Amino acid sequence: MSKVRAQVIWAHPRVDSLTATVVGEVVKELNRAGAEVDQLDLYREGFDSSLREADEPDWNNPDKPYSREVILHASRTKAANIVFFVFPVWWFSLPAIMKGYIDRVWNHGLFYGGGRKANIPKIRWIALAGETQEFFAKRDYDRMLQHHLNIGIAGFCGVNDSRVDLLYNALGASVTDAPSHYAQFKDRAREIVRSALA
Repeated sequence: MSKVRAQVIWAHPRVDSLTATVVGEVVKELNRAGAEVDQLDLYREGFDSSLREADEPDWNNPDKPYSREVILHASRTKAANIVFFVFPVWWFSLPAIMKGYIDRVWNHGLFYGGGRKANIPKIRWIALAGETQEFFAKRDYDRMLQHHLNIGIAGFCGVNDSRVDLLYNALGASVTDAPSHYAQFKDRAREIVRSALA
């Protein structure tokens, strides 16, 4: 079997966040498995999430030349056989910088359109939700996110093996129980990676 090439794309303004902790565990578990890892930290790499004219899709031309930044990012992502997106759920969706990454990079003619697909075998979305599972289920926010990410983005780009893992109650730790709370999230991150690589 060929070596696993994984890209970990993540978004959080703080490197001491629970999101960053989960990313660290994902990367460690991938390294343990012998995977080649490309980590894309959207904040620290200074990704510009604004879609400007140079990267606006031309629906009549799937061969439109996009900006150098977009082409480089698209090449990085398409080189992976599994992509992990790790992010906090803000307003029951992706952070703006990650949505902007998808708007600009997963573009017409690169990841869909003109008969082209992403050609990425697997995507795993690791979403840290501040509220409880009951809160999300009662309002169908869990199903909404799954539909949006698995079908509206991954499926639309031809990725059939896409899964959303919601890690609930990310804000639920008091100062005294924070270590055990963080440990639970780290355990889940390792489980998600192991399952994805199985």
